[in-house]
Formats: sequence, structure tokens, C-alpha cells
Amino acid sequence: MKHYALGLVLTVAAANVMAANTQMQIQTTMGNIDIELFDDKAPVSAKNFKSYVKDNFYNGTIFHRVIPGFMVQGGGMDSRMIEKQTKAPIINEASNGLKNDIGTLAMARTNDPNSASSQFFINVANNDFLNKAPGNPGYAVFGKVTKGMDIVNKIVKVPTGNYGMHQNVPNQPIKITKVMIKPTTAK
Repeated sequence: MKHYALGLVLTVAAANVMAANTQMQIQTTMGNIDIELFDDKAPVSAKNFKSYVKDNFYNGTIFHRVIPGFMVQGGGMDSRMIEKQTKAPIINEASNGLKNDIGTLAMARTNDPNSASSQFFINVANNDFLNKAPGNPGYAVFGKVTKGMDIVNKIVKVPTGNYGMHQNVPNQPIKITKVMIKPTTAK
């Protein structure tokens, strides 16, 4: 009986480890931002983000849209504001019950609800109008900042202007130098 109970405990512990959400770090020219992906509640968006990370896609991209009281957006443009080639778009997971609250990460998209690819944003306000509601497909939240919100708040305060047809572009590029999956630590 002892062996059975020990086996059950180990099985439950292994399942908990496997079900843990992915911990990551976004390294920028202004500092590091630690994030947790909601693999459990936004599996398509989290898997998509991780696939771009594994391909080093985000390295050298910038936060190209910064709006105080709203959000900072990045993950698709280089420092010359040239959009990088992306993978196929993913389905919108905005019906996952997660809200666009301060510190959450959500998928950026066009007017087509199922057009998100690599670009994401970090909410710097509770943006309820971005949540799924009747007549509003919403923007899919897939992660949250766990450390480094002070860096996000520094980013949102930088001077911005227009760059060609783009608005709210930081005057000095804020580069994402690397995004990495943090190693898991045994508890």
C-alpha cells in the first residue's frame, strides 16, 4: 500500500510540474520584464508566442507603439519600422475569461479577430473595452508581467512621435534584445 500511495503522490507531483505555466523573460534596452504565459487558459496564443521565441524572432524587434494610459506594443517591427515576415495567424482566444487588466499581455491583431501573429501588447491600464463582449470579439490575453512592471512603466513614458504612417512610435527605439524561456526550478 505504501508503494501505491508514493506512486500516486509522484504522479500527481509530475502532473503539477507538467501543467505549470511557462516563465519567460523579455530582455530590452530599458531592462528586463519577466512574464508568465497562461498555457492553461490560452494554449494557442502561448504556443504561438513560444514558437516565435524559439525561432529568435523577437530578437531585434522594438516596442513600436507606446500609448500612456493604454499599452505598449511590440514584436513585429525592426528599428527601421519594417514589419518582419510572420507565420500564419492564429485563432482569437479572447473567450478564455482573462481580462485586459494592468500588466497582462495580449495578442495584437487587425480588425479581423483571427489575424494575430507575432505582435503583442502589455496593458498599462485596465482596458475593459478590449475584453470579449457581445458584438466585440476582444483581444486575447495570454500572459502577465510577474516582475519588471517598472520597466514597462518607463517604456510608456518615453517621448513618441510619428514615423511615416505610424503613430505613437518612440523617438529612440526600445529594442527587444532577447526573449527567453526561463529554466524551471524543482520545488
